[in-house]
Amino acid sequence: MDRGGYCALEEKLGHRFQKAELLERALTHRSFAHEQNLEGIKNGNDVIPPHYEQLEFIGDAVVDLVIGHLLLEKFPSAPEGDLSRLRARLVNVHSLSGLAKNLGLNQWVKLGRGEEATGGRNKPSILSDIYEAVCAAVYLDAGFEAVHSMIRRHFQEIIKVIDIDAISQDHKTRLQELVQADLKKTPKYRLAAATGPDHEKTFEVEVFINNQLVARGAGKSKKEAEQAAAQNALAILKNLARMKDNG
Repeated sequence: MDRGGYCALEEKLGHRFQKAELLERALTHRSFAHEQNLEGIKNGNDVIPPHYEQLEFIGDAVVDLVIGHLLLEKFPSAPEGDLSRLRARLVNVHSLSGLAKNLGLNQWVKLGRGEEATGGRNKPSILSDIYEAVCAAVYLDAGFEAVHSMIRRHFQEIIKVIDIDAISQDHKTRLQELVQADLKKTPKYRLAAATGPDHEKTFEVEVFINNQLVARGAGKSKKEAEQAAAQNALAILKNLARMKDNG
């Protein structure tokens, strides 16, 4: 690899690679490796693929671990469920692809002609994979502390403003996770009524699970009413589960 060509990227990442080939591999898509007939990297009797897919596999775990550390550091007494929901909001295709664009990784990725022609350079799935691959490359190059420091810098502004209370109060998300896990269904909400003058309306919303009315909720907006309905549904389902257990 021509290190000079990647100095600007290393500076933006905040890491100078000791094993420069790791960064090049992290930026190489399978389509490019196939078109260029790139040879794999020999490791004893094995041959490591010359593209980022294996690195992305490691990077997925690395990013989850680091973000978990950062969230626990900020919210040391938060319940595991809230921390998991926070991490899911931070670590997903949308957020990681946006971060990859901010770092300019889309300008450096090597794509095959077909992938390039179909807009691969801006595909969220590819960009999020590249970010995770780069994180894995840093981890393999210099260890956990190095990648922890880099990811902390990338997420520091987001971590600063994230609100644990908003997650705790997001009853709709909690209800959806519960219902999808148990029934593989999604709760449905229906506006049942809107009463009062325009400047002071009260909305009533019903929530259905598997086409069955489970609970109602009221609020000063439809969103607030939906949250109230979801909260009431959670309480009902919790009571039903308790009765079943006591059986």
